[in-house]
Amino acid sequence: MTTTAGPTLLTDARLADGRMVDVSIDAGRITAVSPSADRRTGDRTDTPITDATVHDLGGWLLLPALAEPHAHLDKALTADLVPNPAGDLMGAIEAWVTAAGEGRITPEGITERAARALELLLVRGVTAVRTHVNVTADIGVTALLAVQEAAARFDGLLDVQTVALTSSPMAGPDGAANRAALAAALEAGVDLVGGCPHLDPDGPGLIANAIRAATEAGVGIDLHTDEMLDPSVLTLRDYARQVIDAGFDGSVAASHCVTLGMQTPEVQAEVAGLVAEAGIAVFPLPQTNLFLQGRDHPTGTPRGLTAVAALREAGALVAAGADNVQDPFNLVGRSDPLETAALMVMAGHQLPDDAYDLVSNDVRRAIGLEPVAISPGAPADLLAIDAPSIRGAVADAPMSRRVFRAGVLVASADQSTTVHRPVDGDGGIGAG
Repeated sequence: MTTTAGPTLLTDARLADGRMVDVSIDAGRITAVSPSADRRTGDRTDTPITDATVHDLGGWLLLPALAEPHAHLDKALTADLVPNPAGDLMGAIEAWVTAAGEGRITPEGITERAARALELLLVRGVTAVRTHVNVTADIGVTALLAVQEAAARFDGLLDVQTVALTSSPMAGPDGAANRAALAAALEAGVDLVGGCPHLDPDGPGLIANAIRAATEAGVGIDLHTDEMLDPSVLTLRDYARQVIDAGFDGSVAASHCVTLGMQTPEVQAEVAGLVAEAGIAVFPLPQTNLFLQGRDHPTGTPRGLTAVAALREAGALVAAGADNVQDPFNLVGRSDPLETAALMVMAGHQLPDDAYDLVSNDVRRAIGLEPVAISPGAPADLLAIDAPSIRGAVADAPMSRRVFRAGVLVASADQSTTVHRPVDGDGGIGAG
């Protein structure tokens, strides 16, 4: 649900190209962008300033809002509740299974932590989130319903899409209970079918079942794909071929795709071409993969990222996400896509402007939302941030921010710093 207010005017906004502008908004869309020095309304097509809610941005940088394509809200903020001393993927999985078995993971706890995680994202400038949620034979849709309850608290503030993260096995007689859990999740209103084919005893069967279930339900697909460094594993190729052969035309994504980054340039180009043909959006997730991957490679440690350059060259859509945040799969994380963007600069060799696109408009395209431009007709999901440039925003991630969803101010934060210097001979502290 999108809430829109009456006419809004954002004054003294600075665009990425340095222009100072006023931005007029009505019915959730930008209606005019004019130089800040020109406050006349007689020759403007937007609503006059006297009829609008005015937000003076004071020269802050105005950008398309941020978006998160891959969260795990049912696990978020559990690092202290579910410790992972081993620090690796299997240690995280075992820690989670143990905690669940001991009753430490409750629906009420999931709802409260998921709501807190959504609030952190919103305040940092995120207006759209896609989250994976465990849906298994053991827990059914319990976690999904808890996350949906948290998401309902943010109706009108941000979009939340849910992915049913199914368990293994999914195919054959042994997968009947897990397939029943997926059916229940689809009945409960999940938006996409998920799963981990590279971990399933019948990966191709899981992919086929996901395509079939998504087709029948009219929803999308987003699979955890090849989250490992073994170059002999390349589930992504089969995933793309199955999507092409099935003629699946819904939203389709592959998260992680780490082993593609371990292939030769020739194999990367071949698989990237298939991914582009299939219309699969690929989500590199630097935080969690930098933490979990490469622990058994003490020399020349791989970075755990997919082949971003090859995918883009082939025409595939790439967008970056954070994955886990402060849970056993990633002990840190700030719930800020600018952190993801910075890692894509440092570990993914992206330039700052491109890295910002990876966590804003590229995400919106990948999850089926209209991209944002600071121009008439565009949706007014916007982030104003007290930064000198996109590079500066990615580098410093200042917390002075204003977040607008469909032109409505939905979150704000102000950062204040003071340096205290001695000002007298006795060592007293005064304002510097």
